[in-house]
Amino acid sequence: MTPIHRSFPPRRTALALAATTLATFGLALPAAAQGSYPDKPVRIIVGFPAGTGPDIVARLLAQKLSEGWNHVGVVVDNKPGAGGLIAASEAARAAPDGYTLMLGETGQLAIAPSSYNRLPYDPAKDFVPVSQVASSDFVLLVNPQKVPARNVKDYVAWTQQQKGLFMATFGAGTPGHFGAYLFGEAVGQKPEPVHYRNTADALGGLFGGDVSSVFASVGLAVPNVKGGKLVALGSTGTARSPSLPEVPTIREQGYPDLAFSSWFGIVAPAKTPSEVVRKLSADVMRAVQSVDGKQKLTDAGFRPTGTTASEFAQIIATDTATWGKAVAATGFKAD
Repeated sequence: MTPIHRSFPPRRTALALAATTLATFGLALPAAAQGSYPDKPVRIIVGFPAGTGPDIVARLLAQKLSEGWNHVGVVVDNKPGAGGLIAASEAARAAPDGYTLMLGETGQLAIAPSSYNRLPYDPAKDFVPVSQVASSDFVLLVNPQKVPARNVKDYVAWTQQQKGLFMATFGAGTPGHFGAYLFGEAVGQKPEPVHYRNTADALGGLFGGDVSSVFASVGLAVPNVKGGKLVALGSTGTARSPSLPEVPTIREQGYPDLAFSSWFGIVAPAKTPSEVVRKLSADVMRAVQSVDGKQKLTDAGFRPTGTTASEFAQIIATDTATWGKAVAATGFKAD
């Protein structure tokens, strides 16, 4: 401290000294942090198993980020369970230093606040948005060995004969769960959502005939449809998916009010330094919007986006209100 005091005339006040010192450190620290970050492996927590939509997006992004960071390691850490809540809880408690991130999705960040009585984290307070990475429509899938319908109207008629619209979901509180309610409202039926622990179990229920359909992401639907294992009756987008151009939207089939999708984006624990968030946001955008990044995400069935942090924050806020209305209409609340 002695050299600093010598640089001030005796009549300078202690307040001026403190202000100048803080200003000096305030200018120096961000530059140093920005210049060195990241200098060790970065972990991206994903709340769903390997092979699911969030996992695919996270791994594609991790590869591109590592390349842009001179091959600093980027590790995808799968923490499946409870519709992504386990992962979100862990990510919210992580050190806010930029070395633990989460690839969050609509259910964890926009639906959960309305669908749970006691949420172990607060999306608005415990996370800072970094960048939306990609979005995805859903596809209504049926097992051709169990369901004779090949379009939405025939499927609705068939379910009326079966006296039940039993639809699998990948977990309570997920977009597929409330998407089932939106579908039921559009076709004039009350759905019976059957919640499974994960993607594999839900598809197992579909193959076994325990449920009649499921809303799956385009990325998950493509290999099953192309391989002839499942039939796609319609997609939930406002336009047909480039990955399944032969599949009409549900809107095209006479249900103009039905359209919903999901998204995936990077968030960091609250209080992560703003200069780190800015760098992360710029790097994620660069990775997603690169020619190679766009192509890989598109080939996997996703719509690449890559937004600023503020744009992603607005998307989360808007969808929280939109999905909140859908949740309220169902009366669903989980503990």
